Amino acid sequence: MLDLEHLVRNDSHVLVRDRALDIKLNWLRAAVLGANDGIVSVAGLVMGVAGAGADQPAIILAGIAALVAGAISMGGGEYISVSAQRETEASAGRNRLNITAHPWAAAWSSAAAFSLGASLPLIAMAGPWEQKELATAIAVIFALTLTGWWAAWAGKFPIARSIARNVGVSILTMGLSFLIGQLLGVTIL
Repeated sequence: MLDLEHLVRNDSHVLVRDRALDIKLNWLRAAVLGANDGIVSVAGLVMGVAGAGADQPAIILAGIAALVAGAISMGGGEYISVSAQRETEASAGRNRLNITAHPWAAAWSSAAAFSLGASLPLIAMAGPWEQKELATAIAVIFALTLTGWWAAWAGKFPIARSIARNVGVSILTMGLSFLIGQLLGVTIL
């Protein structure tokens, strides 16, 4: 005879475990996405402004503005997304496991991840070395190699593909931004 109560109990345990894994993977995805977005978008911006011939203070100012705007945008977007997900699940009665999303926690962690990532190209561009653009590119490629490795390791998918994706997108972003800056040749006052 089948013990249905035992099966139901085991099923709900698996659902809780799968849901907990989903939450961890979503956190990992959001953290890596936030950090990568901060690294790539601010690196692209400072490289574009540098390519236009701006001086270091103007480049750093543009980078700081991008860091602040990006962190607010990422945090706000995450807050809106998680709030909408929570409201949708509540209205559909799908929160059987009583696991609640935390929009403000998601917002702060996304903004923090973006800020951490964005600070790297700013620090590299503000450094005392002669070849600031090269130093920034090297720092960005190194950081994105690490985040690509970490995401692949945690998600158990091919490491080389993850790193190649991260580094490829960053090289394309920085290169095109620098080239557009040079082509436009706009001097920032």
